[in-house]
Amino acid sequence: MQFDDYLQIRNLMNRYAHLMDQAKIDDVAQLFAHAEVHFPGGTVYRSDVKGLAAFYRKWNKIYADTGTPRTRHVTTNVILDDDGPNRAKSQAYVVVFQATPTFPLQPVIAGTYLDRFEKVDGKWRFTERVESDENFELLGDLSQHLAMNYEPTLA
Repeated sequence: MQFDDYLQIRNLMNRYAHLMDQAKIDDVAQLFAHAEVHFPGGTVYRSDVKGLAAFYRKWNKIYADTGTPRTRHVTTNVILDDDGPNRAKSQAYVVVFQATPTFPLQPVIAGTYLDRFEKVDGKWRFTERVESDENFELLGDLSQHLAMNYEPTLA
């Protein structure tokens, strides 16, 4: 992998955070058009843009005054490794901060994204994202963030 590959992958990871914080759900789902995405509770979407977008809409509260979830996804401590020809994998910390008119700014969840990527026609894309209960072990007050009740099922 070349340095430019690292930059492209990092930008792809950051694009997810920006799009999610702006509630551009269709664009978020499109990032995973060629990927398998794992969520807590065993829910998996495989190259299913429509299903994934519906899942994000079902789970995330969007506030009418801003049209956003009023969050900031902060992705740090990225470890990016070569995973074979035109392939890469990463693990990165994520902390989601949130504030609403009645909810002071605070971290609401922290964990680890496990991602895989492939390079096709000179462009990097996601092939896998794992967001499991085991990866999101630090939970705060999710009452203003999630539209559904979340009870982790840790083994």
